[in-house]
Amino acid sequence: METQGNPKLLVVDDDRKLAGLIRDYLTPMGYDVELRHTGPDGLEAALANPYQAVILDVMMPGMDGFAVLKELRKKSDVPVLMLTALGDEADRIVGLEIGADDYLPKTFSSRELLARLRAVTRRSRTRDEAASPSVREIVAGPLRLCEDTHTVILDDRPLDLTTLEFAILASLIKAKGRVKSRERLIEEVSDRRFDVFDRSIDVHVSSLRKKLGDDAKNPRFIRTIRGIGYTLHEPDSPHPDS
Repeated sequence: METQGNPKLLVVDDDRKLAGLIRDYLTPMGYDVELRHTGPDGLEAALANPYQAVILDVMMPGMDGFAVLKELRKKSDVPVLMLTALGDEADRIVGLEIGADDYLPKTFSSRELLARLRAVTRRSRTRDEAASPSVREIVAGPLRLCEDTHTVILDDRPLDLTTLEFAILASLIKAKGRVKSRERLIEEVSDRRFDVFDRSIDVHVSSLRKKLGDDAKNPRFIRTIRGIGYTLHEPDSPHPDS
């Protein structure tokens, strides 16, 4: 997906004042920002237009942000940055599990919003790049990953990954056999070093494992190294003590 001119963003929030403030802040930064104030209107717009990212409120009357995200993920992998007034970890985990790319409490600063927005859009660009003649795959047994085309193939079957799941898998597969700490993974896949909760990485890894068909107790690919992080091994390789 290529856009002409400024990158287009969609803000879906029933708080019209906050949505307007977000637009007023991001417009001078080079973004074209559109606003919707209900879940159904936001979902319709997100499915009909080539946005580079969607900023989605959780708490909306009628159709909340979780419901919008569930329906959106059936047809689109546009990066989604969710906003919550609750600040509750359980809500953050729910959003991440159903496909959110990142999460911000509504107490965010404008600089943090811009940083996280740039991070999620930067991670999504590889999906929009055309494959070149020099496309190179990274292989781990029956698992093949190509960053140029943003594709992952397992046993000749394509996997549908979120942008963060793809970034985590790419980081692990390129370091095949070496341990990546949670902190290192966070730095590599989120492009930020502040207000990060380790649980978010664990949730994404758990979702990634499910898509890989991994059993956490006896994993085929992604193994947990207790107290440190994760490592990716080819199937049938020696299992390190963990």
